Amino acid sequence: MIFRLLGGLLLFEAILFVICAAVSFFYGEADGWVFLQVAASNLLVGGTLQAVFHKADRHLTRRDAYCIVTFSWILFSLSGMLPFLLSGSIERVADAFFETVSGFTTTGASILNHIESLSHGMLFWRSLTQWVGGVGIVFFTIAIFPFFGGESLQLFSAESTGVKKERILPKISVTVKWIAMVYLLLSVSEALLLRWGGMDWFDAINHALTSTATGGYSTKQDSVAYWDSPFIQYVVAIFVLLSGVNFSLYCLCLRGRVKRLLQDDELRFYLRTVVVITLVITFSLVVCNQYGLEPAFRSAFFQVVSIITTTGFITDDYLLWPSFTWMLLLFAMMAGGCTGSTSGGLKNMRLLILLRSIKLEFRRKLHPNAVLPVKADGRVLPTNVVSAVTTFVLFYVLCILIGWTLLLTMGLGMVEAMSTAISAISNVGPAFGDYGPMFTWASMPDAAKWLLSFLMLIGRLELFSVLLILSPDFWKRQ
Repeated sequence: MIFRLLGGLLLFEAILFVICAAVSFFYGEADGWVFLQVAASNLLVGGTLQAVFHKADRHLTRRDAYCIVTFSWILFSLSGMLPFLLSGSIERVADAFFETVSGFTTTGASILNHIESLSHGMLFWRSLTQWVGGVGIVFFTIAIFPFFGGESLQLFSAESTGVKKERILPKISVTVKWIAMVYLLLSVSEALLLRWGGMDWFDAINHALTSTATGGYSTKQDSVAYWDSPFIQYVVAIFVLLSGVNFSLYCLCLRGRVKRLLQDDELRFYLRTVVVITLVITFSLVVCNQYGLEPAFRSAFFQVVSIITTTGFITDDYLLWPSFTWMLLLFAMMAGGCTGSTSGGLKNMRLLILLRSIKLEFRRKLHPNAVLPVKADGRVLPTNVVSAVTTFVLFYVLCILIGWTLLLTMGLGMVEAMSTAISAISNVGPAFGDYGPMFTWASMPDAAKWLLSFLMLIGRLELFSVLLILSPDFWKRQ
């Protein structure tokens, strides 16, 4: 069953390669043949797996789902780096794998120093990796193909992120289609507005794909700053902010349950965080860096939204801002967006539960006999949920510390090692120091690129999905 479904996923990726080949041929570029070659290899391998294992037992356990999700992301990345290597766009395996993983995990960190030199097909492939990875590789395949059948729920649960996984409709396949419709609607709307704002169709479509995916890949080396347009910057920032919201809430609104959006604790916490950090940074830019009020607000709003949603688009060098603002941006990197969005990080619901648990602990010290449950959205949370959130946050920090330590042994500086570890596991993109917003990650040693690729992967799948399969107990027959 695992091999059969992995074969189906490879067939889906072959379709993506064919689309990129069509883009290359449209612009008269030879890279289209590279995409067709890789598509053919996917068809061969995926078709063989489907044919050989088409009679496999359809029963799927939770362990099987974790295997399929983890291996599908690895397979997609290994296959996805081939166009870069075969076309000569990226010459080294470590760099090609890093760029591809960064795309699928919507991290947006890049090793490319001359993005404009890539063909239209390659640029579109970078954007497409983020758009597909934004809601999930398996998610996309469930939405398009019927061959997952009854296994969809297990796979969706293994890949989806966050604390709460809201069921909009009884059937998971229908829920997935509603979310995909919202995702497509956001992407199309942004593309139209960006075209209206002055981008050509190719740039507008690519930036719409990577904005709604909260990925951050751009068709220009200078990112969104290339256009120097307040309208374009506000459009991108607003759609990035919208993409950091739980997509299930949008679906509920479309079904007439608008109140659910207004009553969501996580959404309110997310928006308050954006407002507070934006206003603090705006004030500091006006006072300390002599910005005008509107440019200060626009720069602060864009960078804060881009980082808290783990998108990574840049219009200003935040390393030139007052140093205390860096800590606010680091907090935003780790906080991330909402559960059920395309953003990375810890997710605001976990932070909200953790902060409320801390607050209640103070009250328990004063009233040891009182029953003080943690609540969210007006409901009492089970103790196992609160415990799971605490464990996840501690494990998340532990993974950062381990990554930070290993990067130090590979020659990175203290600030660079710390910030790139946080950026990778939170799927943000830009970091601090030598790997800040104005620099690529090309100068890193290969060992650091492989490690950061791993951190991106476990961050995108929320740690346990990937690390479970490294546990010996996972493979014991029970």
